[in-house]
Amino acid sequence: MAHLKGIALIVLGAMFWGANGPMMQILFTEMGMSVSFLLAIRLLSAGIVLLVFLGLTKKPVFLVWKSKHWSRELVIFSVIGMLGIQYSFLATIHASNAVFATLIQFLGPIFIVGFVSLKCRTWPPRYQVLGILGTIIGLFLLLTNASLDSLLVSQEALIWGIIEGGAFAVYTLYPARLMKEFGVLVVVGWGMLIGGVIICVSTLIWESKEWMFFTDLETVLLLGFSVLFGTLGFVFFLSSMKYISPVLTSVLSSVEPLTAMILSILLFHTTLAGWQFVGAFIMLICVTWLSVGEKPGESHGN
Repeated sequence: MAHLKGIALIVLGAMFWGANGPMMQILFTEMGMSVSFLLAIRLLSAGIVLLVFLGLTKKPVFLVWKSKHWSRELVIFSVIGMLGIQYSFLATIHASNAVFATLIQFLGPIFIVGFVSLKCRTWPPRYQVLGILGTIIGLFLLLTNASLDSLLVSQEALIWGIIEGGAFAVYTLYPARLMKEFGVLVVVGWGMLIGGVIICVSTLIWESKEWMFFTDLETVLLLGFSVLFGTLGFVFFLSSMKYISPVLTSVLSSVEPLTAMILSILLFHTTLAGWQFVGAFIMLICVTWLSVGEKPGESHGN
């Protein structure tokens, strides 16, 4: 039953996060909002709402700060995991589109396999090696449409996409002990708030001219839905980690690019070219294979 609950949570989270990408693409391409301003508003508002809600429901919100060890762990997760995945995801959308940014996350399992192998000082099993090779082949087709003469995304988008894959792995593996000790919502709430404060201070957001966006109702509604869907996606994703393994979580996240692709076709009339579609399919199949080959003893990377 717990396994099914984990599957339901990750599928819901993937759908919310997949729908979130096209919304942010509209804010970038049609409204002209910058990555740093959107991210600051998203993280700060979502973090405050979550922590206030937890405080009102008598949850021990500040308990994590009473230990130097746990507070250090929380700050590391907030900067490298939460802020890392959020910023790289938005930057990839800004440099390319929501579909590419969502698909490139599937580099995450490669980083996860590499980290676990280094930690255990052993080569990964054969099925993981083959799954990684297949994922790389799929990525090549996605990026080039099987033509060596052309790269279908900018160099900037590719660099941010690779960073996104690494951040996704950190975001998936690192907070397991924190969540077990203090709960998913507390960790996510503080992670978003700390990340939001960092981006606000580093960009001097109070001097930004983009506050004028709040005079436009359509922009405010889009931003509100982006915050809501993004927060729910994060909460459901991390909640699923208590019931299913990181690799299986990555597999079930395949709902995310499908959601992003459907909405992108409807909103922007953009889709993948022939070989790009084949590449995306190969990536999803290979990540699924990584999960199918998973042995019981390999399950939770906690």
